[in-house]
Amino acid sequence: MDAVRQAVGGRGEVYLVGGAVRDAYLRRPVSDLDFVGTGDGIELGQHVARSLQAAFYPLDTERRVGRVLVESAGRRLTLDFSSLRGKRLIEDLAARDFTVNAVALPLADLSTAIDPLGGLDDLRLKTLRACTPGALADDPLRTLRAVRLAVQLEFRIEPATRELIRAAAAGLPQVAAERVRDEFMRIMGGTRVAPALRVMQALGLLALVVPETAGLERVAQPPPHIHDVWNHTLLLIDRLESLLAVLAPQADEDSSADLVFGLASVRLGRFRESLKAHLTRTLSGDRPVRGLTFLGALLHDVGKPETRGVDSQGEVHFLGHDSLGGDWAVRRAGLLHLSNIEADYLGGIVRHHMRPQHLAHDGPPSRRAVYRFFAAAGECGVDVCLISLADMLAIYGPTLSQDSWAAMLDTIRSLLESFFEHPAEHIHPPLLLTGDEVMQALGLHPGPQVGFLLEALREAQAAGEVTAREAALEFVRTRRAQS
Repeated sequence: MDAVRQAVGGRGEVYLVGGAVRDAYLRRPVSDLDFVGTGDGIELGQHVARSLQAAFYPLDTERRVGRVLVESAGRRLTLDFSSLRGKRLIEDLAARDFTVNAVALPLADLSTAIDPLGGLDDLRLKTLRACTPGALADDPLRTLRAVRLAVQLEFRIEPATRELIRAAAAGLPQVAAERVRDEFMRIMGGTRVAPALRVMQALGLLALVVPETAGLERVAQPPPHIHDVWNHTLLLIDRLESLLAVLAPQADEDSSADLVFGLASVRLGRFRESLKAHLTRTLSGDRPVRGLTFLGALLHDVGKPETRGVDSQGEVHFLGHDSLGGDWAVRRAGLLHLSNIEADYLGGIVRHHMRPQHLAHDGPPSRRAVYRFFAAAGECGVDVCLISLADMLAIYGPTLSQDSWAAMLDTIRSLLESFFEHPAEHIHPPLLLTGDEVMQALGLHPGPQVGFLLEALREAQAAGEVTAREAALEFVRTRRAQS
């Protein structure tokens, strides 16, 4: 902060505001710093970037907001500089969303808090309160932000603000889809996702963002399920978060003490770093895969209301709900303005979410079964594995036997072992023959049959049945004769 203060110099009055002040008071990690000043925010940001030898780009030319990216001790800090909204600081603070975000610290003296709206008291009381009666109606996206902050900070939304959220919710569909996407994916990729979804539902927000979930309530399921589809989904999400906590590099010791999660930690603990890298990578923009994993968990059973049927024996079935749900997930991803690659990934999670449980019925999967699983699911197969474990916990609850759980963990371990530790042998082995070699050996012309033979060869290699070129030639000859 001293370096920023020196860089600013005498260029007007500058204040640290917003989430950085809030998190500093709560003793939470701070990586994003927001500054407002009496001068031009973009010009101020450019000057600070030059002084710190950091990257800079204009974030909002209309509101004069500039962003500086600073690398410090292996961390990336984001510094945003904006011009005051209004002529005075108090006008700027009053235009913000919640009182806990409307506390300012003068850069010249960070020990002095400027708090005209009582934000510090609300921080002490762990209360989320709108700055003004019009704060949420002015920008309905703030309704989602209220849920995210309240749940992740474990704050209480005070009653008047709850009513403001309900009243402003109707304006959410008019907010730019990209803004809704980004706020919602921050919820899905954050902590305490299941409670956040319950709050969104109670405040009338969830049906506006993901309307497919509205049909899940009170859809009864046959044994061994112990909940209807909606409560099963929320329980799955809760179990998924607990599972990821025990499989994190810094494992949650309290969760690991539980027999079910402790066994998962023992059987799958060697994949901690690999899972972390998988979930923190991005497919598009700056949205980590973890958010898609939880969105896939939310949508995994959305096809059930449409496919529910009762056979002649009175048994309830949801035939094809995974396929239909996958199609709906792709559509919802498009409406949320996720990228095409994210949409396909999400659809894959939902479409294949039942496969690991099917594999577990027959014991640890063969190498051929592992290959076919990842050939169908691709990289989202890892997410499917995690969701399948959480799904099993949510289906059976306290009735889950240790033997069934251990068998499922063994299946998932086999899948993850192949994906993370033996991808070149088990998932995508280099073909021993080229298409030209197959055509020359068999006297074929280019066409679908060549592709079919190459895929069959790759599967045989992945299964460990073909390991040399001569064996590969014999394999394609035999396979062609059989076709």
